[in-house]
Amino acid sequence: MPPMDNSAATLSRPENRSRPVPEASDRCINSKTLLGEEGRVVIEHNGQQYLLRQTHAGKLILTK
Repeated sequence: MPPMDNSAATLSRPENRSRPVPEASDRCINSKTLLGEEGRVVIEHNGQQYLLRQTHAGKLILTK
């Protein structure tokens, strides 16, 4: 059996897509500072409110 060509599968995996790269001029805010003791913060954007919170596993989730 010939070896499989995984090039298409590799390109479609999310971990291989290009990710934004921080620039030297980007502001950097520590998540503990941003989220506070509660581990959550409301962000207002274009008249809408979003909740950014930290999960028990330490991941961040942004919901509208």
